[in-house]
Amino acid sequence: MPKAKQTKYIFVTGGVLSGLGKGITAASIGNILKARGFSIYMQKFDQYLNVDAGTLNPGEHGECFVTDDGAETDLDLGHYERFTDTSLSKNSSIMTGQIYQSILEKERNGQFLGKTIQVIPHVTNEVKERIKKAAKESDCDILITEIGGTIGDYEGMHFIEAIRQMPYDVGHDNVLYVHVGFLPYLEVTEELKSKPIQNSVHDLQAMGIHPDVIMCRADHVVSENILKKVALFCGVDKDAVIPLETVQSVYEVPLILEKYQLDKLITKKLCLPDKNGRQDDWANLVKKIKAPKNKKVTIGLVGKYMGMKDTYLSITEAVKAAAFYYEADLDIQWIDSEEVEKKGTDLLKKVDGILVPGGFGNRGIEGKITAAKYARENNIPYLGLCLGLQIAVIEFARNVCNLKGAHSTEMDPKTPYPVIHIMPEQEKLLEGNQYGGTMRLGAYPCILKDKSKALELYGEKKISERHRHRYEVNNKYRSELEKCGLVFSGTSPSGHLAEIIELPNNRFFMASQFHPEFKSRPNRPHPLFAGFIKATIKS
Repeated sequence: MPKAKQTKYIFVTGGVLSGLGKGITAASIGNILKARGFSIYMQKFDQYLNVDAGTLNPGEHGECFVTDDGAETDLDLGHYERFTDTSLSKNSSIMTGQIYQSILEKERNGQFLGKTIQVIPHVTNEVKERIKKAAKESDCDILITEIGGTIGDYEGMHFIEAIRQMPYDVGHDNVLYVHVGFLPYLEVTEELKSKPIQNSVHDLQAMGIHPDVIMCRADHVVSENILKKVALFCGVDKDAVIPLETVQSVYEVPLILEKYQLDKLITKKLCLPDKNGRQDDWANLVKKIKAPKNKKVTIGLVGKYMGMKDTYLSITEAVKAAAFYYEADLDIQWIDSEEVEKKGTDLLKKVDGILVPGGFGNRGIEGKITAAKYARENNIPYLGLCLGLQIAVIEFARNVCNLKGAHSTEMDPKTPYPVIHIMPEQEKLLEGNQYGGTMRLGAYPCILKDKSKALELYGEKKISERHRHRYEVNNKYRSELEKCGLVFSGTSPSGHLAEIIELPNNRFFMASQFHPEFKSRPNRPHPLFAGFIKATIKS
């Protein structure tokens, strides 16, 4: 009987403060290990009592990333997928609410046989089960798990205790700990201070975890003396203390980790074969990103969640990937759709292309409709995503098909022309307040129309894309929209659901009901974004 594969586990923790780039660090570790030929899978534990990221306000938490199997997850999964080119799943995003929900359901069902339920061992066992399940179902060589928050957060103690126990479950040679901390710069003395990192490592050690690798994040150059000091005071080998200084592009981080031979350190510690790995493709990507550009494109991103740029993170990374591909200098103008409502189209006059992203609710909708109208009438490249498709349909119905007052029933339940609506089979679920059941989440197939721009861009008839929406194009109005010139170039296999629209007489006017940004990669731009950026360069 063949011996079962022994997965290796890497746990990434953070200290001092949040927002350091643990997600980028974890993703970069996955990148360099995959380049060496290991199969990689990634996972994120978040402290929130939410069950998933679906109900989190994007203006506060950033975008909600969606996997093929329909999991609504933390945005770090987008980093993981972009850096490792690996499709993740519901096993990759675990929140504390999900952990407790599972435990309470088991308790109510009598699965604990009357035992007193406690954080240790029941909560920690549930956490370890999620780790091992991800490893087993992905059949990976190495599972990389990022622990959200910072060391010392009360709400994350169960995660730290669970990963502390892992070496005793799977063997000490099969677990490696990476700690990411911050080196603040003191202006008065013009020096970086290592004390905060020392303290965060000591806090981690007090919880029973001794990090094998320490990443020193800094906005200034980190000297050898600082690295030696961190190694000495934290009890870590000097070669395992790695400076991560702020760089021009996050895609440089894997090359920095390789420069400090982190891949060799990991394979040695985890008793893995020392496979050779070349990062030529990634090095060429970084070279292309940093090279001088002789073309410039300005994209107007007309959105409604403008308080933080992480709200549209996958979209901006997808636009950047297309710009990298065409070696264009990219300028993304963040345009608040509510400001467009107040000030009109003057805000749009200096852009080469207009992108309208997804979203929910009525706020700022008319500004987005104005942007779509301006793009259509002035032959400016337009790309609509999810709500951006619905906006384009509403604008076209109103101003080309002369369906005055056309709207979505989400925004105006009494609209005389509900060109966007809830499908009849979903209405009963809404009546029972089962909003989750009315969402189309995850990957769905789409068939592209012959001789369409969509087919030209994708190069294949059948595609699969990820969705996160509730409302659809109303089939009652499709024939009328088509008669007026709107082409439904992508539909569900049955033809019942509209997936892509385009205006063939415009230079580039396309919109998708799905979220193509989730499948874009920095070294392989998504076809819709590539076509969009190419059209703006020609302008």
